[in-house]
Amino acid sequence: NVCHTCGVYKTPHNVGRLTSPCFLRPCFVVPDLSQHGISKDGHQVVDGEPAIAKRLSQDSGIAHTDNDAAIEPCNTFFAESGSGKYSPRSLFIDLEPNVIDVLRKGDNRRLFHPEQMITGQEDASNNFARGCFSIGRTIMEKVEDRLRKMTEQCDGLQGFIVTNSAGGGTGAGFGASLMKRMGADYSRTTTLQLCVQPSPNMSNAVVEPYNAILHHGHTMAAGHRRGCTFLFQNEAAYRVCRQQLDIQMPSYNHVNALLAQVSSSLTSSLRFRGSLNVDLTEFETNLVPFPSLRYPLTSLAPLISVEKAYYEQPTVASITRQCVEKEQQLACCDPALGKYMSCCLLYRGDVSPSMVSNSMRTIREMKSVQFVDWCPTGFKVGINQNKPVITPDSGMASVTRSACMLYNSSAVAQSWASTLRHFDMLMHKRAFVHWYVGEGMEEGEFSEAAENVLAMQKDYEEAAEDFVEAANDDEDQEEF
Repeated sequence: NVCHTCGVYKTPHNVGRLTSPCFLRPCFVVPDLSQHGISKDGHQVVDGEPAIAKRLSQDSGIAHTDNDAAIEPCNTFFAESGSGKYSPRSLFIDLEPNVIDVLRKGDNRRLFHPEQMITGQEDASNNFARGCFSIGRTIMEKVEDRLRKMTEQCDGLQGFIVTNSAGGGTGAGFGASLMKRMGADYSRTTTLQLCVQPSPNMSNAVVEPYNAILHHGHTMAAGHRRGCTFLFQNEAAYRVCRQQLDIQMPSYNHVNALLAQVSSSLTSSLRFRGSLNVDLTEFETNLVPFPSLRYPLTSLAPLISVEKAYYEQPTVASITRQCVEKEQQLACCDPALGKYMSCCLLYRGDVSPSMVSNSMRTIREMKSVQFVDWCPTGFKVGINQNKPVITPDSGMASVTRSACMLYNSSAVAQSWASTLRHFDMLMHKRAFVHWYVGEGMEEGEFSEAAENVLAMQKDYEEAAEDFVEAANDDEDQEEF
């Protein structure tokens, strides 16, 4: 998987982000650092000089300079020390130390606070039960304590951003346990989850369907939580790299870079000023029509290789149109086969509201874009004038404007149906079940988790039904 572990990113007055060290090598680090002028040792540089040499504003936490392109406030995702050094307000978690050791010994080692990297001594071995019940409990108290201290340092905590893999033992098991604890301790705080789902034709472990269904089944059973879960799949990301970026042999860095661009777009309105900004609460309000339908999908545009960039000039209309195409999706779903319930388009760079309005008019006329009849105009738009920053060696060309589309559609049922089918194939033979039961999990939890996910899938399918047809069915049942 792209991400084997679960971790946390936290921020002082706006947002917390839970993430995996795999994503931060170098994808999540490089865009955020370069956009805010922060060097690898954590010092902010303005006009070639350390920002601490200039007087920091008490209100915005940013150096005032004569340069019109002064660095925007970065205290939302970075904490500033008395010496003027910035470090990500983050918490990285893994049950074994090898992956996080890459951060401890890598080029960015001086950037991160050592107490915010928490590791155990034994991995979860792709076993949900080990991450959730046995091995995961050995570090849970330490994680909760550090999480509490970090939130206490926030001036006004708006929410968390969680990144994990639902196919691995730590990401699925420990991630579900941590999400449950956070739901109880921070029930009024919004949580956005970036979750890597198992892919139907690409897998690192045969038990990934077990782990994914158990992870989501446990988080659903934990009760109502604020926020939503954005789904990604490695297979779709590899397809984008090959077809759109002309990378014949994509690496983890290429795949991670795609997800880093989504994360950067999600948080750009929290890190920069814009004409139409969107905060975490607005994502939930506009993307989740019903409590059980909290699994939006994502797409990016433009995705252009460096070679093609010399011959193309993406317009606002073209990147908006590309966002609804199947080739741009970061999950194995065809949006044309489902109906949209809500949609959020986040623009960056050289974009004006008038350009967006014209593009929206074109999208509404496309036959492949169909909204449910009970929500015919479900577009939410965010515009930020800071152009996107591309991760080095990602294969993507630097562009002046970009768009990230977040949408809740009944098409996501395709992904859930595939995962449930593979789950049922394993469960029919009760294959590998003894490894889970041996770690303290009851066998009945498999069926309970599958029932929760199946009920959610049915909710998506029913939500896409036409209101008139549903009303007629109800009348027929009453007459009968």
